[in-house]
Amino acid sequence: MNENKARDHLARLSRSLFERGYSVGSAGNISLRLDDGYLITPTNSCLGFLEPDRISKLDFEGKHVSGDKPSKEIFLHTAFYDTRANVGAVVHLHSTYATLMSCMKDIDPEDCIRPLTPYVVMRVGKVARVPYFRPGDERGGDLIRALGGKFAAVLLANHGPVVSGKDIISTVYAAEELEETAKLLVSLGNTPVNYLTDDEVADLHRVFG
Repeated sequence: MNENKARDHLARLSRSLFERGYSVGSAGNISLRLDDGYLITPTNSCLGFLEPDRISKLDFEGKHVSGDKPSKEIFLHTAFYDTRANVGAVVHLHSTYATLMSCMKDIDPEDCIRPLTPYVVMRVGKVARVPYFRPGDERGGDLIRALGGKFAAVLLANHGPVVSGKDIISTVYAAEELEETAKLLVSLGNTPVNYLTDDEVADLHRVFG
């Protein structure tokens, strides 16, 4: 995909997320990898009203090349690009239910989204929660790097989800799946739940990777 098409694609998918309530106001940021750097939504921009030619471009060294000033949370994105092979896009949202779960006590920081459906296993995998840090604090990138690339998605404590994937479409789908699974888990409350077993999860990984 050439850069102009990538800009249009990023704006269209961002608008879709905004219109369906996965982000509000100027919350959230999305990036994708190009052959010669990255595109990322600009700082304080609304995902619903992006102008493709104003989307920020950075080179692989993090230098701002073109477009508006990049998101102040670019470090969340580069942490995934640097630690996970073949990552082509990163989506950070403040979606309601995943953010709610990021605020909950007593969830497993190495498996915060239990395997409720096969699709969360297939599209997202295990989700870690990293400790709270102030928005814009680059130590957040260090916390993600410290996970050693073991997780494709994390919940930022008291903040929201960050999801990585091989391309922009599959990453958006994974972010949506994470949010919908969080909604199901919150809605279930204290209802006894039949989670997928370890053997069932292993079978999904064997068949679908």
